[in-house]
Amino acid sequence: MTVNRKIEIFLIRIAIELTRVRALIQRFRVDSRANVAVMFALSAIPMMGAIGGAIDYTMATSVRTKLQSAADSASLATVSSTATPITTASSMSGSGTVSGGAAYALNFFSANLTTATGYSNLNPTATVTKSGQVITATVSFTANVPTAFLEIMGINNLSVSGTSTSSYTLPTYMNFYLVLDVSGSQGFPSTSSEQNRLEAINPDNYTLYPNGCTFACHFSTQGACPNSEQKYNTNGYCEGFALTRTAGGSGAPVTSCPTPGTSACIQLQGDAVGYAVTQLLLTAYNSEVVTNQFQIGLYPFIEYLYSYFPLTTNINGSSISDAAAQLASLQDTGNNSNLGSGGTHFENALPSINSLITTIGNGSTASKAIPFVFLITDGAQDYQTQWNGTWSGSNQAQLVDTSLCTTIKNRGITLAVLYVPYQLIQNPTNFANGEDYAVNAIIPDIPSTLQSCASPNFYFTASSPEAITSALREMFEQAVNTAHLTN
Repeated sequence: MTVNRKIEIFLIRIAIELTRVRALIQRFRVDSRANVAVMFALSAIPMMGAIGGAIDYTMATSVRTKLQSAADSASLATVSSTATPITTASSMSGSGTVSGGAAYALNFFSANLTTATGYSNLNPTATVTKSGQVITATVSFTANVPTAFLEIMGINNLSVSGTSTSSYTLPTYMNFYLVLDVSGSQGFPSTSSEQNRLEAINPDNYTLYPNGCTFACHFSTQGACPNSEQKYNTNGYCEGFALTRTAGGSGAPVTSCPTPGTSACIQLQGDAVGYAVTQLLLTAYNSEVVTNQFQIGLYPFIEYLYSYFPLTTNINGSSISDAAAQLASLQDTGNNSNLGSGGTHFENALPSINSLITTIGNGSTASKAIPFVFLITDGAQDYQTQWNGTWSGSNQAQLVDTSLCTTIKNRGITLAVLYVPYQLIQNPTNFANGEDYAVNAIIPDIPSTLQSCASPNFYFTASSPEAITSALREMFEQAVNTAHLTN
């Protein structure tokens, strides 16, 4: 029976005794016979005992409150982020008892009782354990509180006890490898209104697209867009991408276009993804429980996977943010040998990122970080290549070979996929040996293929720039939540 319950029972008894005494006092006032006075005196004895017992129990409750407060402080202090037991637990390779944790908790418990009195035979105990990433400290105690009034009845002490439990979840260290499709298809404007703006000013491929080409071709080699196919003389240069950097105006070209509908530029899919990545960096930085909890790297690909910005803990730095914002500048130009040119080569990119990840950790330390691959793509595989104006290989769009994804997932790496839908090409032509028709044929099957590629619950899709930003944030949050559940 708890101390509080015992006090409650004593108070009830006091109330009963007071009711009886009140009745006796009334009788005593109207009856002067001697036996009534004797009865009153006798009845006062248990009443005084009840009152004395309540005083003893009140004192015991006060002592227990002090001891419980010390236990609460000790358990909380033991699992504070700067406490020695947390440092010790962080270095443990598995679950179990945290060395030195119990002594730390008991020392703190005792330190909070230096001025406390009114008890004897205090027996505190403590345990500190690690289970996965959760550290739990439990501090318990028993003690005796001497009595004053109840001692007359043979009760020399009242026993008190209590327990306090606190826990702390260690930060989960995670590495994010952003595999970013920067192949030519990412040169399409990000919205239908942006497509209309590009159509109105783009001279590229005019013989095939007399209503205006919606693709921001930006091969920089002269002759990539022959004059005979242009709306006006461009000296053989492709103008689409350059025009998106000024929206056809006379202002200085921008290096990034974070939002659609601005007078300074026409936003492309690559711009929208780049902006979403900058927002992901901010989200990750603001979510860190400890410094350097997350590492993020940017790995764009065309023919090859390129370590554009390798894993870094400096995710709040301007360098990686600027690199992400300028992602559209990496789209297929035919000049970057690290990326290669032509097509969309998952057959190279996915094995490359798999080889790049050498450690599959449990998240307990930075050197044992949990790896996540974020693949952001429109999902159309294309085996063609181009260099110095020379094209080779098949340009017939195909679906991703999901066995490449399975190889990654089987290692324990979580593969998240953000599908930025490939829009059905309106009024397709025979351009590039009927590439338009090949792409349109596979578009209905891309979502299910990418969903099979992704780890369970890690397939996302987004069409608008705003949705891309939101989806990438959701991917990150899903990763963090999953890591906490499994560690």
